[in-house]
Amino acid sequence: MRAIDTALAQTRRIDEIVVVDDGSSDGTGDALRARYGERIRYAWQANAGVSAARNHGMRIARGRYFALLDSDDEWLPEKTERQLALLEARPDLGMVLCDVQRVDASGAPIDVLRRRDTIHEDGPALRWVIHNPALAPASAILRREVFDDIGGFDESLRTAEDIDFHLRVARRWPIGVVEAPLVRAMRGHDGLSAESSTYDDYVRVVERAIGDARGLVDDGELDRALASTYARNARGMLIRGRWSDALHLAGRAWRLAPDTGARREVLQLAPFAARRMLRQLLPR
Repeated sequence: MRAIDTALAQTRRIDEIVVVDDGSSDGTGDALRARYGERIRYAWQANAGVSAARNHGMRIARGRYFALLDSDDEWLPEKTERQLALLEARPDLGMVLCDVQRVDASGAPIDVLRRRDTIHEDGPALRWVIHNPALAPASAILRREVFDDIGGFDESLRTAEDIDFHLRVARRWPIGVVEAPLVRAMRGHDGLSAESSTYDDYVRVVERAIGDARGLVDDGELDRALASTYARNARGMLIRGRWSDALHLAGRAWRLAPDTGARREVLQLAPFAARRMLRQLLPR
């Protein structure tokens, strides 16, 4: 309920709050109706996953703009005011992001995801997003037309659906950034993003996006982005003990982008892998 409270506390009044319940059977609906009454629209659906829940909410919403908020995240009071101001001032932008204060399960700050580090200027952003498509959905506000155009989140993906969404928006719509942490998002808790298969989904999504971007972005830029994706996810696979899969991805990264920067990422995997292996061999 904390997430809903932060939506109601916005300095720019929200016209409609749609709460999608993805298959709960614990009386959540009754509790929400008792607390919020007509201030929210409550919609229950049989459990179908986070992508289906987000898409259902956007399909039934009536507004011109959509903002997303998961139950364990929070909006700061000026989020909608500042992001909508940029969308209204720049009718060419399809989506506006803000910086994200990432916190642990206790609410203690971890770091800040600064969107300008990736998206260097407002406007067409695919050539930048392709290198680091990480997206906190709670940081996004988008036009209804974007949802109508790209079809929302891919419900066939168990994980990496947010990355896929970011890449598909960037391929077709300019993106803007408000340089302020206007969202608090939980990171590092157990959930789908902690699954080993997340790395496979991530790689598959980026490979598909890079294939779609051929002809739109310089091939060398795309190859470097793909090499970096392979190296980054090889590291994750090492953490999971997937040594063979990690070696395979590292080899693909090495062959794909022979420039110094990409290969440096691969070379950094060697001492990291050695430390992981030593940790497993030493008695605890």
